[in-house]
Amino acid sequence: MTLPPMPTPAENPSMRSAGGAIRTLLITGVSRGLGKALALELAKRGHYIIGGARSQDKLNAFQTELASSTNPPSENKHLLMSVDVSLNSSVEEFARAVMEKKGVPDIIVNCAGTINRNNKLWEVPAEEFDSVIDTNLKGTANVLRHFIPLMLEKKQGVIVNMSSGWGRSGAAQVAPYCASKWAIEGLTASVAKELPPGMAAVALNPGVIYTDMLQSCFGNSASLYQTPESWAPKAANMILNLTMADNGASLSV
Repeated sequence: MTLPPMPTPAENPSMRSAGGAIRTLLITGVSRGLGKALALELAKRGHYIIGGARSQDKLNAFQTELASSTNPPSENKHLLMSVDVSLNSSVEEFARAVMEKKGVPDIIVNCAGTINRNNKLWEVPAEEFDSVIDTNLKGTANVLRHFIPLMLEKKQGVIVNMSSGWGRSGAAQVAPYCASKWAIEGLTASVAKELPPGMAAVALNPGVIYTDMLQSCFGNSASLYQTPESWAPKAANMILNLTMADNGASLSV
């Protein structure tokens, strides 16, 4: 009897990540949604998390949850800090603190994001439009501005900028969000051309996930889609196995 050939690591990403090195990952938007689910999944696998979010109260609550999910359980393995990615000065201070306490992360996941309330573009208040662009686009650029120079010194590192299916297509009622995610695609493709060998930047479409943001768009029907917790293992496998060969790619989980 001839047995079928065993899958190679390239064909089975979970095989590659199972015995991989322990990484330090910086995740923005870590207090909720995809950022939170991804951080918990990575901590469960033994990786180190540097997390940023605006709400200190949410970070305090998440600290205990993250510590209990860590393998082995630990209160001091991770670093969670308040940061407003839309403010360059806040990210600058965050980067300085991260360097002092944890050093340069191996992987950065720009997960912080927001969306406008469903509305025609001309009915979206200017402040709401600005908030989407400031967080989704300028927030990502602020993180890159302060962390890429640190990664350059090591001549290695992977950057994952969260995009969206709406960063590759258009949709009514969410023009500001679509604009911000199309911009992330262009920003990532351009930055990728500026990075030296050994580094990579990718735009990652997470898919359609049941989050507060999706509920804002889809209402109750958002619950028909997969949860962040079911998405996180697949996303973690993909992110942990990115290499410099992926530089400039637009990927999807």
